[in-house]
Amino acid sequence: MEKVVIITGGNKGIGFGLAKEFHKNGYRVISIARNKIEKLYTVEQYQCDLSITESIENVIDEIFSHLDRSSTKRLMLINNAGDLGPVDTLDNIDPKTIEYLIKLNLTAPLILNSLFIKLSKGWECKKKIINISSGAAINPYESWTLYCSAKAGIDMMTKVLSKEQKEIKNGVKVVSIYPGVVDTDMQAKARNTPKEKFKSVQRFIDFYEHGELFTPKQVAEKIYRLQTKGKLKNGKILDIRNVE
Repeated sequence: MEKVVIITGGNKGIGFGLAKEFHKNGYRVISIARNKIEKLYTVEQYQCDLSITESIENVIDEIFSHLDRSSTKRLMLINNAGDLGPVDTLDNIDPKTIEYLIKLNLTAPLILNSLFIKLSKGWECKKKIINISSGAAINPYESWTLYCSAKAGIDMMTKVLSKEQKEIKNGVKVVSIYPGVVDTDMQAKARNTPKEKFKSVQRFIDFYEHGELFTPKQVAEKIYRLQTKGKLKNGKILDIRNVE
C-alpha cells in the first residue's frame, strides 16, 4: 500500500524540506514547482507556474492519472508555494503584480484544493490537505497587504472546507499551519527591505541576528511529527511553535 504526498513549491525552502522529510519516511513525493531541480531526483517533479491558473487542472489530472486508488492508503496535498512579493504599500504596487500574487498565493490553492477533493472523491484511503499559512493571516504587517490578505483567505478556506468535508463519508481532512519564522528567501527579502518601506524590518533583522529562525528542515520534521501523532485534526489552524 502506498503513501502519496503532493507538494507545491517542493524545490526550495519549506517545500524542499517537506519533500525530503516525507520521502525519508516512505512517502511517494510529487512536487509541483515553477522549475525542476536535479537535487530532487528521488522526487517526481511536475513543472508548472501556479500563477498561470489555467494550467493547474492539466497538471493535477496528469498526476492523478498515475495514481492507483486501490493501492493508496494515504493521500495528501500540501499547499506550500507562495511569494511575498514587493514589500511596499499597496498604492505602490502595480495591478499586474497584485493579480500575480493573489493568483499564486490564494487562487492557486483554491483550485488545487477543489481538484484534489473532486478527483479523490470515493477513494477509501485517508485524505488530507495541509495549507501552509502564516501568522500574517492574523497579524497585519504594513507593506504586506497582499501576503496578509492571501493568508487570511487561506485560513478561511480551511475553515469552510473542513466543515464541508466533515459532512461527507471519508471526506478530506483540511488544516492550516503557521510554520513560524523560517530561514528562507522570503525572510532574507523582508530583512533587507529599507525601513521606509517596511516599518517592522528591525524585528526580522533581530530574528536573524539572534539565531531565532527555524530551518526548513526543522519545520518539515515538526510538521511530519505532528502528522504522525494525529495532531493535524480537521479544521485546525495551528502555529507549530505552540504544539508539541
